[in-house]
Amino acid sequence: MTKWVYSFGDGAAEGRADMKDLLGGKGAGLAEMSNLGLPVPPGFTITTEVCTYYYAHGKSYPTELRDQVVEGLAALERSLGARFGDADNPLLVSVRSGARVSMPGMMDTVLNLGLNEQAVAGLARKSGDERFAYDSYRRFIQMYGQVVLGIDHHHFEELLESHKFDNNISLDTDLSAADWKTIVSGFKDVVAQEHGHPFPEDPEQQLWGAIGAVFGSWTNPRAVTYRRLHDIPADWGTAVNVQAMVFGNMGADCATGVAFTRNPSTGENEFYGEYLVNAQGEDVVAGIRTPQHLTIAGKEANNSAQPAMEEVMPDVLAELCKVRRTLEDHYRDMQDIEFTVQRSKLWMLQTRTGKRTAQAALKIAVSLVEERVIDRNEAVRRIEPASLDQLLHPRLDPKAKKTVLARGLPASPGAASGKVIFSADEAEALAARGEAVILVRIETSPEDIHGMHAARGVLTTRGGMTSHAAVVARGMGRPCVAGAGDLRVDYEARAMAARNVLVKAGEIVTIDGSTGEVMLGEVPTIQPELSGDFATLMGWADAVRRLKVRANAETAIDARTAVRFGAQGIGLSRTEHMFFEADRIGAMRRVIMAEDETGRRAGLAELLPIQREDFAEIFRIMKGLPVTIRLLDPPLHEFLPKTEAEFSEMARITGRDVATIRHRALALHETNPMLGHRGCRLGITYPEIYEMQVAAIFEAAVVVIKESGETVEPEIMVPLIATKKEFDILKSMIDRISTEVIEREGVSVPYLVGTMIELPRAALLAGEIAQTAEFFSFGTNDLTQTVFGLSRDDAASFVGAYQKLGIFEHDPFVSLDVNGVGQLVHIAAERGRAARPGLKLGICGEHGGDPASIVFCHSVGLDYVSCSPYRVPIARLAAAQAALSGPSGSATA
Repeated sequence: MTKWVYSFGDGAAEGRADMKDLLGGKGAGLAEMSNLGLPVPPGFTITTEVCTYYYAHGKSYPTELRDQVVEGLAALERSLGARFGDADNPLLVSVRSGARVSMPGMMDTVLNLGLNEQAVAGLARKSGDERFAYDSYRRFIQMYGQVVLGIDHHHFEELLESHKFDNNISLDTDLSAADWKTIVSGFKDVVAQEHGHPFPEDPEQQLWGAIGAVFGSWTNPRAVTYRRLHDIPADWGTAVNVQAMVFGNMGADCATGVAFTRNPSTGENEFYGEYLVNAQGEDVVAGIRTPQHLTIAGKEANNSAQPAMEEVMPDVLAELCKVRRTLEDHYRDMQDIEFTVQRSKLWMLQTRTGKRTAQAALKIAVSLVEERVIDRNEAVRRIEPASLDQLLHPRLDPKAKKTVLARGLPASPGAASGKVIFSADEAEALAARGEAVILVRIETSPEDIHGMHAARGVLTTRGGMTSHAAVVARGMGRPCVAGAGDLRVDYEARAMAARNVLVKAGEIVTIDGSTGEVMLGEVPTIQPELSGDFATLMGWADAVRRLKVRANAETAIDARTAVRFGAQGIGLSRTEHMFFEADRIGAMRRVIMAEDETGRRAGLAELLPIQREDFAEIFRIMKGLPVTIRLLDPPLHEFLPKTEAEFSEMARITGRDVATIRHRALALHETNPMLGHRGCRLGITYPEIYEMQVAAIFEAAVVVIKESGETVEPEIMVPLIATKKEFDILKSMIDRISTEVIEREGVSVPYLVGTMIELPRAALLAGEIAQTAEFFSFGTNDLTQTVFGLSRDDAASFVGAYQKLGIFEHDPFVSLDVNGVGQLVHIAAERGRAARPGLKLGICGEHGGDPASIVFCHSVGLDYVSCSPYRVPIARLAAAQAALSGPSGSATA
């Protein structure tokens, strides 16, 4: 018989930490804490396999599950001496989700389950606190109503706020038992009206309703969005954890809180967390109340007037500090923990590897190596390569003038400027149009996940540094300022105000998640300094990786950035980008408008010294590192005018009339230019264009060699080759021009001539092409287009739908299609090296900066990847992790 339910608690558990796939992260953490002897309320976990079964069988359960759940409840009753649904000593439970990776706030939870009219009276008698009992009951009705019955939370909130307003009460904690009884009655009326049925009184019915809701929440929109953003497979499913309730809302000696064993924003080795007295866990993470700090140091650092736990519950904090040490020593990593204090007794409700910023991840990894907890290779493995992007962009200039509107808590570091937007949907829509936005909310909820991802930064007026907004923003690498209590947000008016200053939707603000400041307007930034922990860890990564990392760059700025980020050369310099500059587009257009070769050569003579200086500047910056230069690739019509003003200007500089210009543009027009007169086809039909470029390359190399005495290594790349004959014709021309320049100048220039493999035919005939080509660079942007028959510019309209339907696991233009495009890369690499042993192989499409694609590139034995300058550190780290995961060639395409 399949085991679907695993118990935990009372110092033992049927599960372990390494059973996350089966028990989910929360269930595995509860089991491991129980095995460690930590105080964990007893309970049981329904496995992720049930979730998989549930969706595969029309949302039904395995036949054995009910009996196993009944036995799990019976064990809980025996352990606690309470009974489910009992009128005198009721057993109450929480029902929580738990996927194998953390998805904070994305799925559903129900607390205080088991209460009804009889049980609430028994809870009041047993606890001696009628107010606490009815507070718990109203929480249960509201949560169950929202999560299980699908009733919008505003129905409950409006009733609660109206009661407080009518009775001149401002805080929930000031409501009496009589108030809560009235509100409970009102909440039940809401359920009957909105649901069409009375609130369920049967605890067993409540339990199965909650279990079904948690499994159902695996496919709710926010969970689906989160999985898509974090590449979490849909077939993993979630577990369900049923656990005996402990109460943080029984009075002043009770509390609930969230803590991190190290600072998740900076990585400093300090206990970082928050708590609320007389509250339940949802109050902390939802950000509805701004919580208090655990330690006096944390309180003082954030200028809080509220007492720290260290002051009001010193014994509890001391015990919590011991738990902190136990868990971090055991897991050898920073932990995110949840706890409840019931009448001065500490209970642990969760431990998981804590989400952290890139800065914190580096600090923690390096510190743990220094503390001899982990080794260098383990430190390299622990950093998510894509997270480094957070460190590679500008930060606020400390010397810049700024007008501070308000201050909140520094919940997630980094700075961002953008338009103030108050709706997640609007933030997503504006960001899709390329606009920078700051999402402003009173507090965020899981339903805001898509807007948070689209925004440059997040600002809330409520909540603390462990609230939903803070945790999710840190995981996404978004700057976040939370709990900016001086701000007043009016959703209806689409405005916020502080200190008599009104900021309307669409106006620009800047937030600094490292200081908690909210500033008017856009504040200038400066480039980041990549030293300290970053430099240390990248040094460890460079020591183990095999793949070299180059950059795609054709400007001096890009080349300098690439060198600063550790690039080992340039893998793609797109020469056509150089022609679009204002001071040279005219000359290029004269080339196009020329009616014969003589006219074209005259225009090209103007461009040669410009190109020569472009190449020379790049060679100077790269100081002997290899530079791969792709000869002109796009079709000529791209250089022609598009607007009336451009047509008139071109007529002026060429001495032709506008009608002639239009006729030439029409003559060059192509129905499908991506597969038209471009790449090597241009070089063969207009050889003088490539001749000018090749001459400029070698003349620039000579200039720099004479200037500095350093080696210059140009690698000349011919684009869009489909046949060996095309390549041979152009290689012969390149060799001829190079010989002419070298002999004329008397300077030797070592060089290679190779091609981009970006057509399926070239990949399949790579063995032939490699007989004369000295290197291949896989142009996976065009190779993906030609393999799939997709236009990269047009595919965005349906790729998202394909991903939702499971047709595409990833956008093939973002992460390499290993099964299709990857097969061609593998074939080309194998056949190319069979014909020319030691053939240099690289990749220069956008995939060169994608960590998953880099793993594939390592596995098929490529020599290097090339990516945008800002992704060079990401590629360096991903290449190291690929090397640590196994030898090259161990995976097949």
